[in-house]
Amino acid sequence: MRSTQWIMPLGAPLFVWACSANPTLTTDPEPPTWVSIFDGETLNGWSPKIVGQPLGSDTADLFRVEDGAIVVSYDNDADFAGAFGHLFFAEDLSDYRLRFEYRFFGEQATGGPGWAFMNSGVMVHAQAPETMRQDQAFPVSVEAQLLGTRSRDSSRTTANICTPGTHIFRQDEMITQHCINSETRAAMAGEWVSFEIEVRGGNMMQLQIAGADAFRLETPVYDPDDGDAARLGLSGAVTHGHFALQAESHPVAFRNIELMRLSPSG
Repeated sequence: MRSTQWIMPLGAPLFVWACSANPTLTTDPEPPTWVSIFDGETLNGWSPKIVGQPLGSDTADLFRVEDGAIVVSYDNDADFAGAFGHLFFAEDLSDYRLRFEYRFFGEQATGGPGWAFMNSGVMVHAQAPETMRQDQAFPVSVEAQLLGTRSRDSSRTTANICTPGTHIFRQDEMITQHCINSETRAAMAGEWVSFEIEVRGGNMMQLQIAGADAFRLETPVYDPDDGDAARLGLSGAVTHGHFALQAESHPVAFRNIELMRLSPSG
């Protein structure tokens, strides 16, 4: 049930004759493949961390499964009251590709901040969820920010980058600004949008929307002035971590979530 065509990795197994008295046929290791990490029915392999609640608790059912998608909804929460949340994938990863489809829908929760209107994302190389403070709003991470719009004429962009507890480099220049916009237009509410990110350890992150490049950054580093990064002893290059889907007060859905684990880039 995919609405867009994905760009698949090039390459196929190579067959090489070994130069010896008794040549044998050898093959390269199997190429990496896409693996579904959401079964469409449960949140097995994922853990919620909601502000004010311990890891694994989600009393308002902000993250749920509906019609084969992970849905973020605040309809059981009478007042948003700062209930930011993140749904963490279980593995700590370094080199991989992640892809899914997302769409915004419905109305923002009462009390949600203006900047969080049709605002979500995936936190990349995030701190381990068990290390988050109970009242911590966002994990130390690099955020691939996903936005939506209700106007075809809107100049709002998606596949932006935000940096809670981190900084990034672009073309050898360190950027300490918290959020940096791409040039990719945000899609209309209700439309499914294909997103993909390739993560290469501490070297590079490349974002794509609908198969087109949207944002590239190099060498993310921890912010030496960030309290949570300092508390955890995090410094230098950001090379690995968890990824997590966001709940930021506006309903959003994610489906067809797939992961390709890659060999370390060195």
